[in-house]
Amino acid sequence: MSPAVRIGAMVRRLDDGHTLSTDPDLILPLASVGKVLLLAEVARRLADRTLAADQPVELLDADRALGGTGLLGQLSPRWWTVADLATAVATVSDNAATNALLRLVTLGAVQDLARDAGLRDTTVHDRIRAERGPGVPETFATGTAGELCAFLTDVAKGTWQSPQACELLRGWLAGNTDRTMVADSIGHDPWSGEGVRVENKTGTDTGVRADTGIVSGRHTVVYAVIAAFPPGEERAAVAELRRWGATVDRLAGPHRSDNS
Repeated sequence: MSPAVRIGAMVRRLDDGHTLSTDPDLILPLASVGKVLLLAEVARRLADRTLAADQPVELLDADRALGGTGLLGQLSPRWWTVADLATAVATVSDNAATNALLRLVTLGAVQDLARDAGLRDTTVHDRIRAERGPGVPETFATGTAGELCAFLTDVAKGTWQSPQACELLRGWLAGNTDRTMVADSIGHDPWSGEGVRVENKTGTDTGVRADTGIVSGRHTVVYAVIAAFPPGEERAAVAELRRWGATVDRLAGPHRSDNS
C-alpha cells in the first residue's frame, strides 16, 4: 500500500465475531457513504408510518443544477415519490434526490439518528453542494470505519430500530449499481447461483474513496473501508479497497454448501 494513502477499515463476520481492522477509529471524509444515514432516517420513518412511500416531493431548481452523480436532475419530471428518491439515492447516489430527501426529513433528524445509534464521530454535516467555500462545512459527511461497521451490524441483525426499517434499508442498498471498490473483489454474480448478496453504498470525491456494506454468503459479513489520499494516488487507494474486498469474499464464502 502506498504510504500516502490513509485507510480506515473494519470487516466483521457476524456468526463468530471474527474481525479484521486497520485504524477503525480514524475519522475520514465519507463522501456519499454518508447517504446511508439519510436512507436510514427515511427507512425509519416509513417503517413507523410517520412518512408515506408515495408522498410526492418536488425537486427544486437548485437540486437539479447540482450535477455530479445521479439522473433525476437531468430528467423532465419535477415531482417524485419518497420511494423514488430513496431508490435513486441508493442505486446511483443521486445528488438531487439526496438534497430533496434531506429537505424533507431535515439534516438535524439525520444527525439525531446518528447520535441515537451510538455514532460519536460519524454523521452528515451538510447538504450536497456543487462547490464548497467559506461559511459552510468542508465536506458532506465524515466518520469512521468502526462506527459504520457497528451500525450495519445492527442493521444486518435486524436490531436497529425495527426489523421493517432494517429490511427497507437493506433492500435499497442491494440495488446499488457501483461495485467498483470493495465489492469488485466479491463473487456476487446473481445469475450463477453461487455468488453472495451484496448490499452496499459507495462514496467518491476528490481524495476519497469509501465503501460500506453487508455481504451475505455462507456467512454474513459487514464491512467499511475508507481511503483518503493526495492527488495521483487514486489507483493505489482503489487497489487497497479491492484488497479488503478479497478478505470480505473469503470470510463470507459462497452460497453453496461446503461439499458442493
